[in-house]
Amino acid sequence: MEKIFEKLNESQSLAVKQSEGPVLILAGAGSGKTTTIVSRLAYLIEVLGIPASNTLTLTFTNKAAKEMRERALDMIENVSYPPLLCTFHKFGLLFLKFNIHLLNRQNNFVVIDTDDKKRIIKRINTEIPTPLIASEISRYKNSLLTPDDAYKQAELFNYQQIAKVYEEYEAYLRENNLVDFDDLIALTYKLLDENPELAEKTSQKYQYIMIDEYQDTNELQLKLLQKLCSSHSNLCVVGDDDQSIYGWRGAHIRNIMEFDQDFKGTSTFKLENNYRSKEPILKVANALIEHNRSRLGKKLIATRGSGEDVTILNSHDENEESRKIAQKIRKLLDSGVQANDIAILYRVNVLSRSIEEGLNRTGIAYKLVGGLRFYDRAEIKDLISYIRIITNFHDDFSFKRVVNKPKRGLGKASIEKIELAAHANESSIYEYIKKTSLADLEVLVRKKNAKTLKTFIKNIENVSKVASESTYEFVDVLEDTFHLKDIYAGMQDEADRVLNMDEFYGLFRDFVKKSPESGLDEFLNELTLQSEQDQVEGESIYMMSIHASKGLEFEHIFIIGLEEGFLPLVGDGSDLEEERRLGYVSFTRAKETLTLSHAGSRFYKGRRSDLQKSRFFNEAGLCEGSLKVEKNTAFKKGDLVRHKIFGTGRVTGISKSGREFKLNINFAGTKRDILASFVERL
Repeated sequence: MEKIFEKLNESQSLAVKQSEGPVLILAGAGSGKTTTIVSRLAYLIEVLGIPASNTLTLTFTNKAAKEMRERALDMIENVSYPPLLCTFHKFGLLFLKFNIHLLNRQNNFVVIDTDDKKRIIKRINTEIPTPLIASEISRYKNSLLTPDDAYKQAELFNYQQIAKVYEEYEAYLRENNLVDFDDLIALTYKLLDENPELAEKTSQKYQYIMIDEYQDTNELQLKLLQKLCSSHSNLCVVGDDDQSIYGWRGAHIRNIMEFDQDFKGTSTFKLENNYRSKEPILKVANALIEHNRSRLGKKLIATRGSGEDVTILNSHDENEESRKIAQKIRKLLDSGVQANDIAILYRVNVLSRSIEEGLNRTGIAYKLVGGLRFYDRAEIKDLISYIRIITNFHDDFSFKRVVNKPKRGLGKASIEKIELAAHANESSIYEYIKKTSLADLEVLVRKKNAKTLKTFIKNIENVSKVASESTYEFVDVLEDTFHLKDIYAGMQDEADRVLNMDEFYGLFRDFVKKSPESGLDEFLNELTLQSEQDQVEGESIYMMSIHASKGLEFEHIFIIGLEEGFLPLVGDGSDLEEERRLGYVSFTRAKETLTLSHAGSRFYKGRRSDLQKSRFFNEAGLCEGSLKVEKNTAFKKGDLVRHKIFGTGRVTGISKSGREFKLNINFAGTKRDILASFVERL
């Protein structure tokens, strides 16, 4: 017990000991959130005697889950079965493996990634932009809408077309035994919703549930948690409303703002001691975020003492900015700072180009996080497609990708003929080629191609047998059988691609060593669950978007593009409060020094534009500016207020009206807009 509490402050200790009922831990940036979560898990198991198998801890990235798992296991002794600590999507994957048969689907499904999803959509429809269809399908699934529901809701013709694509897309996934990323949560919820006994059984199994980064949850994840808590109320969520920055992808800040309404009897704890950043950094972060109205309210307190003042870089244009930043980084490196202790952040990805050029000119190695991921490279996608076919012979999508890689003389027309014939016979391409005689195949395609297809099928089956007998030797047999490196023979970048393939084979062997009992489908699913933060390793400085930096920390942070239009983004669809939260997140990544950079002009979208300094300099108390600082209103949504004529009402909305704030107030069923200065809060 002493080991659990020795590193905790009073607020953390109180939160750890509150084991029963709903618990909301508001954890400011750098306030020891992970320490509190793993200590609470250890307390439940080591002190209260809760079986580890009755706990469930969920987070959002593999990196966070890995760190928490290692730290938790270090604190827990004599546990025969480790607690389940993973991402939401990994939990969904495990749950579906055991229960997807209740939806009349097979449990050897394969999870497809975003790139695969877009390829399938493009095959169904080429008229409407694929990214639009992909995001709408994701929205439908997270809103639990069937293709029929989507069609009924669609008023515009384009959206009726998208609903039809959604229907075909879903049919394709079922036929090929595939699930996409959204299905991992949506199908898990569907199973719990349609099977009350399963929901009850699952809830009783996981008696103590903890959620990390709760401000990043969406409506569907909230519903899933309510199902998991159907037999108890022991849900502890940890998060920071000031770091809710994923509204654009469905995260709902109301989940953390109104947690006590969703789960009655909530105990709330605030973690405000910051163990990461020096005092000047926290001063500007606190000043900036205090301008937001939609927040529960807390203030970061520096525990590491004073440090260097926040630096402001003023540059004429992006070229001067890149020179200055490269010089500052070179100076840090020459003074002995490790390269991977330095990061450059930006709100808009396109801003990275000029900085990259500046670093290249200065000879500074960097890594672009969120650039083309290793697993997105063509040669790696080909390898993954081969493994998918070997795992699931009936995966037409992967079959078509590699049937002519390396080249086997099979043209597009031949493959399309075979595919059409397979569909007409209601079978997969593999099944059709296997069952159809050589003579009948030769009616469809040339004699040579028919033999090639039969040989390809036989080779797939042979390699599959090896995979089932000896997973470790599988990649050697795969390469020896199909000569996949020959695909890139003679290409200008052949050496790089072959190196990437060897790296992949090494990763596969490492996976088999660590998980000797796992099969190919487990390996494939682990790949799909990779996130962009898994790229943060190695000796180079990092460049990434502010979104990608969340959850990370560096000794020295440079933030570029602090101009109106870049940070904050302004205009239709932008949310100034979320932009401030992005600023707050970026500031609080820094431990020792923070440098904020802005340029007087940038070349953007084909032309040079003059830019105005970001209002965030002003709001953070760093300089005087021409922009008026918006004062924080004392009111927030849900507050009870009194008006001298209309009486008592509840605030239902807040908006700006000149220099004042306008409140939308519900007075006993009658809604009125009233200026904030004319009411008082009860």
